[in-house]
Amino acid sequence: MKIHWKPGNMINPLPAVLVSCGNSCETYNIVTAAWAGTTCTNPPMCYISLRPERHSYEIIKNNGCFVINLTTKELAFAVDWCGVKSGRDVDKFSTMKLTPAPAVKISAPIIKEAPISIECKVKDIIEQGSHHMFLAEVVNVQADNAFIDENGAFNISKAGLIAYANGTYFELGKAIGKFGFSVMKKKNKKIK
Repeated sequence: MKIHWKPGNMINPLPAVLVSCGNSCETYNIVTAAWAGTTCTNPPMCYISLRPERHSYEIIKNNGCFVINLTTKELAFAVDWCGVKSGRDVDKFSTMKLTPAPAVKISAPIIKEAPISIECKVKDIIEQGSHHMFLAEVVNVQADNAFIDENGAFNISKAGLIAYANGTYFELGKAIGKFGFSVMKKKNKKIK
């Protein structure tokens, strides 16, 4: 038997990401977001959704770019802290001892400590209510070579990425299947 709840966001878990923005050391900021994801493969498109009152909202709107930095269990404290403190009041990079590093295609900085940094150019801002969605094209990706396997792929299990669900952070666990495993021949179904 199922129970009925009021409508709400129950799509969980979501990535817990640090979004970096700004076009100079004086304007650099970080905002934590869980409303983030992929929207299209070709061209590569993604989104973040922010409340307009967030300090980073105007920075991203004015500069037209941002970086989605994936996070790890080592970054979990900074992820939470950057989500509850405002960049209007504190320099989040220096307080959390995070390093702004140059992006390749945009003016916003990457976070050097992040295993993956996804450089994004805003294509549209869609007002949805409490949050506005920044729809963006992925223009470059920087990956820490410590997490690249012998086949040149990003090794998620080695990185210790984190996710967010119902007010709690989780480390991503063990792989249970690979895309297409349900139709593979039986001898190939096991995941290493």
